[in-house]
Amino acid sequence: MAKLRVGILGATGMVGQRFIALLENHPWFEVVTVAASPRSAGKTYEEAVGDRWKMTTPMPEAVKKLIVKNVNEVEAVAATVDFVFSAVDMTKDEIKAIEEAYAKTETPVVSNNSAHRWTPDVPMVVPEINPEHMRVIDFQKKRLGTKRGFVAVKPNCSIQSYAPVLTAWKEFEPYEVVATTYQAISGAGKTFKDWPEMVGNIIPYIGGEEEKSEKEPLRIWGEIKDGVIVPATSPVITCQCIRVPVLNGHTAAVFVKFRKKVTKEQLIEKLVSFKGVPQELALPSAPKQFIQYLEEDNRPQVALDVDFENGMGVSVGRIREDSVYDWKFVGLSHNTVRGAAGGAVLCAELLKAMGYIEAK
Repeated sequence: MAKLRVGILGATGMVGQRFIALLENHPWFEVVTVAASPRSAGKTYEEAVGDRWKMTTPMPEAVKKLIVKNVNEVEAVAATVDFVFSAVDMTKDEIKAIEEAYAKTETPVVSNNSAHRWTPDVPMVVPEINPEHMRVIDFQKKRLGTKRGFVAVKPNCSIQSYAPVLTAWKEFEPYEVVATTYQAISGAGKTFKDWPEMVGNIIPYIGGEEEKSEKEPLRIWGEIKDGVIVPATSPVITCQCIRVPVLNGHTAAVFVKFRKKVTKEQLIEKLVSFKGVPQELALPSAPKQFIQYLEEDNRPQVALDVDFENGMGVSVGRIREDSVYDWKFVGLSHNTVRGAAGGAVLCAELLKAMGYIEAK
């Protein structure tokens, strides 16, 4: 089978780099085009990135000599690819406009950006949780006037450590959730070299993150009505988001109230048996075990657990009864793999499996 030709928009930034690292040797997709800001255009990818390669694995040979295209030359970039991943660094309005411009060239856009997460007919998907939301694309295409072009997005990195857990526990009817997330610096596109003031420090503010962490799970649990996604109204979530001196891995400490009585054994059983369409279809990037439960008191730990299932799995520990809420737990997910580029790659695999992405 010929591989689908992929373009990466915003290829030189940290998430763009993560896309490139993850797509090396991908069985279905091949990166043929890299696009970035006009100042990078015309250089080889290797020159454009220079000493800013932030991955721990070396830059794949296959992309080093690709000439970076100007991301604003939409027609020229779109002509070379079957679909694109978007990780552009622009204002929200600019991102919305450029992603729709690509979609209108009949090029599907799978975006890591937040700009379109609340566009009513754009699916925002964690493939194990709400794959059926991809069906809203049919309505979006009518609005855009396209046959195969559309925009699909993945949700914020901060919710991946608890939204899948709450989904696994849906039948016990969680109705009130308090979550505090402890978020890695790579979520800001930084390393310790770029951000020395994070060493030995905690910053109790990440712009826009608390609202996303409270609202985005409800959109994921919503349903399609009249061609748009209508968010769920429950459970109500309140969140604090804190930046901590960790490179990769968002941890969440979460308290939950349930309408139904439930035992610890039931909670754990639901987590470890939870799987979705990606596991059933054995999609290339899907973790075999989506959620693992760790019995030790001192787990999950970033240093030990962040790369579980190549960074695509979620690790949970410390489920215990609470004196104010019913139960509490700690979750951990890899913010730039499952939470960003890897989650988007899995969305693209799901879209291909559903017939929404195919060769032009």
